[in-house]
Amino acid sequence: YSMAMEVTQALLNAQSIDGTVRKHAEESLRQFQEQNLPGFLVSLSGELASEDKPVDSRKLAGLILKNALDAKDENRKRELVQRWLSLDSAAKAQVKACLLQTLSSLVLEARSTATQVVAKIAGIELPQKQWPELIGSLLSNIHQVPAHVKQATLETLGYLCEEVSHEVVDQDQVNKILTAVVQGMNSSEKNNDVRLAATRALYNALGFAQANFSNDMEREYIMRVVCETTMSPEVKIRQAAFECLVSIAAMYYVKLAPYIQDIYNITAKAVRGDEEAVALQAIEFWSTICDEETDILEEYVGDTTGDSDIPCFYFIKQALPALVPLLLETLLKQEEDQDLDEGAWNIAMAGGTCLGLVARTTGDDIVPLVMPFIEENITKPDWRQREAATYAFGSILEGPSPDKLVPLVNHALPFMLSALVKDPSNHVKDTTAWTLGRMFEFLHSSIVGTPIINEGNAQQIITVLLQSMKDVPNVAEKACGALYFLAQGYEDVGLTSPITPFFQEIVQALLTVTHREDATESRLRTAAYETLNEVVRCSTDETAPLVLQLVSVIMMELHKCLEAQNLSSDEREKQSELIGLLCGCLQVIIQKLGSSEPTKYVFLQYADQIMGLFIRVFACRNATAHEEAMLAIGALAYAIGPDFAKYLPDFYQFLEADLQNFEDYQVCAVTVGVVGDICRALEDKILPYCDGIMTQLLKNLSSDNLHRSVKPPLFSCIGDIALAIGDNFNKYLMYAMNTLQIAAEMYAHTSGFDLEMTEYINSLRNGILEAYSGIFQGFKNSSKTQLLIPYASHILQFLDSIYIEKDMDDVVMKTAIGVLGDLADTLGSNAGSLIQKSLSSRDFLNECLTSDDHMIKQSAEWAQSAIRRAISV
Repeated sequence: YSMAMEVTQALLNAQSIDGTVRKHAEESLRQFQEQNLPGFLVSLSGELASEDKPVDSRKLAGLILKNALDAKDENRKRELVQRWLSLDSAAKAQVKACLLQTLSSLVLEARSTATQVVAKIAGIELPQKQWPELIGSLLSNIHQVPAHVKQATLETLGYLCEEVSHEVVDQDQVNKILTAVVQGMNSSEKNNDVRLAATRALYNALGFAQANFSNDMEREYIMRVVCETTMSPEVKIRQAAFECLVSIAAMYYVKLAPYIQDIYNITAKAVRGDEEAVALQAIEFWSTICDEETDILEEYVGDTTGDSDIPCFYFIKQALPALVPLLLETLLKQEEDQDLDEGAWNIAMAGGTCLGLVARTTGDDIVPLVMPFIEENITKPDWRQREAATYAFGSILEGPSPDKLVPLVNHALPFMLSALVKDPSNHVKDTTAWTLGRMFEFLHSSIVGTPIINEGNAQQIITVLLQSMKDVPNVAEKACGALYFLAQGYEDVGLTSPITPFFQEIVQALLTVTHREDATESRLRTAAYETLNEVVRCSTDETAPLVLQLVSVIMMELHKCLEAQNLSSDEREKQSELIGLLCGCLQVIIQKLGSSEPTKYVFLQYADQIMGLFIRVFACRNATAHEEAMLAIGALAYAIGPDFAKYLPDFYQFLEADLQNFEDYQVCAVTVGVVGDICRALEDKILPYCDGIMTQLLKNLSSDNLHRSVKPPLFSCIGDIALAIGDNFNKYLMYAMNTLQIAAEMYAHTSGFDLEMTEYINSLRNGILEAYSGIFQGFKNSSKTQLLIPYASHILQFLDSIYIEKDMDDVVMKTAIGVLGDLADTLGSNAGSLIQKSLSSRDFLNECLTSDDHMIKQSAEWAQSAIRRAISV
């Protein structure tokens, strides 16, 4: 009993404003948890359930319970799940009983915490076929209980549907859950808290309702109640009901035809007259329908049989005459300062976004419906009308055909350029610069018969954009963006670009922007560097001498950044960001100058200094800066080739440190890629460092704490090393092959996984296959090839099993057929007989030989000739 008393006091003290009291309380709670976990969880659940305890201690008790069951980190979450499952069953039963009791507490905070904890336990136990009585006991008394208990029960059911996947709950229980939820939404339910909880619960339960949506009567009932709920007098309930409609649009598109007219009427009413939160969801419904139809139509076009799995009902096309005017009205509801607030989202922005999606879905049909609005409003005295007209124009530039748009854009361009400089409203300038960017992005020179930018207007366009870069940050940032797309449009033209004569001017203007006092507002500095990078990347040979001059300018900037002393933490944060931007800029310059012999030769005189700067970047504790410096070093190694070896004595320690950086896993992933770049550059000169690198790679692969996205490049990297050092790899062969074989067996099958997981498994398979490929190519023509023979049959087994699964993507297919060829090419007759015995090699080869994919076909033809040689020996 005294322990229970102490728990209450400890929970209250843990929220004290006095630091010493707080630390002491946290420590005693931690000790209790470590010494007696079952007792700890039982007393917390008792605290939460007890009506005579203070609200604050109950709330914290519930929170600690929740954190004992779930964590953001995947590995930590697995540990907690195992820990709960292995607890003493009497303790678990007691915790669960207390939680269910808390659902009828009169204290809202206690109830709502308990709803989440019950769902977390359900998420762990239901898939294990434990706690089978839970759903029944939640549903049993839902109709005869006080409103607050009904509300908590529905909330629990909602969270439960969020936590468990629909395979875990049998259809009979799903039907009962849906019945309870939809009844709770009904207008006959007088309590608003209950209706809100029910509507939110339906949102989470929709994924369970496939069978119910296939049954006409049940679907009718659900749809009717959802539509009625959008009329509730309570704004939060209306919003939740529209959220359900949005979700239904995404999940049950094919079932919507009978309801679409009614839904249009409901959404139009909400967009025109409801609170913003509700109106936004009503617009979101149509944006979701656009997404669905675009997906169906893309699949339809991409599918050679001209047959998509899902029919397109052309809801958007039919709704155009009513929907477009509705969306155009929303554009006039701008907020005064929306351009300055980064996360801003309001009706005007949602309407414009939806208009853009409608343009992508319907193409040319939208243009005549929008043009009159633009013409009528573009010259009006009220800034709202000019801005709305400009926004409408910018929104419809992706989707309709260039033939339809180019004449309109040519007509509008001079007007837009003049507005960008002369319009008195910042809003209008901001949107004008954005619209110009979209013109250059979707209608640039290489895709359009008559280009919208030519010798005649290039000078004016560039003059206006450079002038606009001196404007307020949000306008200047959009002007940088427009210039970015302008440069990008000439990426493939190669010979002449109308912006070449202005190269020096443009670079100078962008560098000036980066030095503005207010450059950190509105992402301006980042935009200026991104644009500078694009201008350099797409520049022609004529301007190469100017790019060379830029090297020392950017090096000087980086040097200044690295020298900066005594900065506040806020300044240091901005400094690190700038260091990252400068490294990124150098990377682009290195790639540009390294790609042609004459400029590479001149550029290499800077290599020592640049590498020295990059090494200094690793002293700053910032993940982005590390990542950018690493990528730039990879580009430098590629440009320099074998001579890069002279930098490894100084650089290696940082390479090794970032290979161990599990915290910032993006840095780790980039570093793994850079090891590959260095291997390709140095070939066998990398040998002295391979023990350290291979040890670290194999350690990373066997770790459970490394983010999963790093694993595929780790496998490929083993292949890069083997390719670089040839048969010197034999000292690592046994360890590497053992790791690869375990992984291959784990990732041979994907049945039962969702799409995202199957994609991930394919990227792992590709990494494993690239490793095999590198190892076999590395040993080719060596006296040690016989060392590989014992592994051949395992590799063929792996190829067989992934072929039989029939879920390889094109990338894996190309690598896999390559590996089959590598086996034959390196092992000759030793592989020939094994390949002939393999289950599927012949079918797989034939499938690849007849592939539409040029790359797969090419690999397969090479593999075929290698196999013929191996078999004929």
